[in-house]
Amino acid sequence: MSFIIYPAIDMRGGKCVRLLQGDYGKETVYGDSPFDMASSFAESGAEWIHMVDLDGARDGKRVNDTYVLQAAKELNARVQIGGGIRSEADIAHYLENGVSRVIIGSIAVSNPEFAEEMVRKYPGQIAIGIDAKDGYVATHGWISTSEVKAVDLGKRFADAGAETFIFTDIATDGMLSGPNLEAVRIMAEETGKNVIASGGVSQLDDLLALQKFQNAGVGGAIVGKALYEGRFTVKEALKAVSQ
Repeated sequence: MSFIIYPAIDMRGGKCVRLLQGDYGKETVYGDSPFDMASSFAESGAEWIHMVDLDGARDGKRVNDTYVLQAAKELNARVQIGGGIRSEADIAHYLENGVSRVIIGSIAVSNPEFAEEMVRKYPGQIAIGIDAKDGYVATHGWISTSEVKAVDLGKRFADAGAETFIFTDIATDGMLSGPNLEAVRIMAEETGKNVIASGGVSQLDDLLALQKFQNAGVGGAIVGKALYEGRFTVKEALKAVSQ
């Protein structure tokens, strides 16, 4: 199984942006069209595109879904989407329109029974997004931290049938300081499932460091700011992990 690179597109107000550690007040705009950005990633060879509806995450409803559906339908890449997904109608809306995987995060903490039901109903198409701060799950666009341990949440959903987890260490996100390798490895080993690392990737060596844990279950990495800041390209990332 190959180590998958997931170029990230965070959408706010119809534009491509990046937030620093999830802070809506620390935003940088990197492009006017999420679809054009997704298209460029797909043309560079990305098999998957990771899209996040930041407005949706904060407002609790779908806001930037038009760009997601366009990418899912028109590009030669698979799309996964997170942000603002609070109901089965939201999940079905995406999956019935060509999106390959839907990420549920905050609702996995606030309504775990519902989230478990969705994992069972849509096998292989639901990823559990776990955003952690000091080992505990952060929710609602990282505005609040819960009393739930990230690893415990992972185990619960692994037992419920979840096959994919997206693990973000908030302390590293958008900081270009390197991923929290230990936390990612522990999540993969404790759940026994496919864990996609998110946050902190700043150079190709970070991807290679994560790839070393592939046998432990770390199946890929989400890359955002490093691409937008020109640290490396999608093609260079794909080449690095394929060697």
